[in-house]
Amino acid sequence: MYEKKRVKKPVINEPGWTVDDYYQLPEDGNQYEIVKGILELKPSPTTTHQRISQRLERILIDSCEKEYIIIDSPIDVLISEDETRQPDILMIHRSREHIIEEHAVVGPPDLCVEILSPNSAARDRIMKKESYAKFGVSEYWIADYNNKTIEQYVLKPGGEEYDLRRVFEADDTVTSEQIPCASFVVKEGMRI
Repeated sequence: MYEKKRVKKPVINEPGWTVDDYYQLPEDGNQYEIVKGILELKPSPTTTHQRISQRLERILIDSCEKEYIIIDSPIDVLISEDETRQPDILMIHRSREHIIEEHAVVGPPDLCVEILSPNSAARDRIMKKESYAKFGVSEYWIADYNNKTIEQYVLKPGGEEYDLRRVFEADDTVTSEQIPCASFVVKEGMRI
């Protein structure tokens, strides 16, 4: 007779989680992040979110692949011993490729992109923005497909906080001083 092996389910929203605990989780098909020692379950993104993510990633690959490694979610970015994040899209300059390890990105990407969903707006605009700034991610974009905008945040000198550099609207061309290969019209990046 077959005996079903019982696997302990992770306890969500309970403090005390570390990156080591995180890597002991069974692969159960879910996506998790650790935020200040609390394990959080990430809900699945919408189909619109995924289509926008794929489109933006394709645009960035087409224009920046020679200089940057572009990776989409799910990929762990280890922020600290008690915090992991999974940006929708991230870019790492090829000269910094050494921060890409087999299990995760261990070091700040040059760019993290988050695509807003109804259930992620507060997390992306506040929590992730703070985490990425503290971790030293030099540029952070929030793509809002409902409003056809991309908010561009650039790390202030000295780090740990962002300046809102620009809000690109539908007909604007996204540009970046730090990532000069990135150049596209917002509505083209948001087309599904």
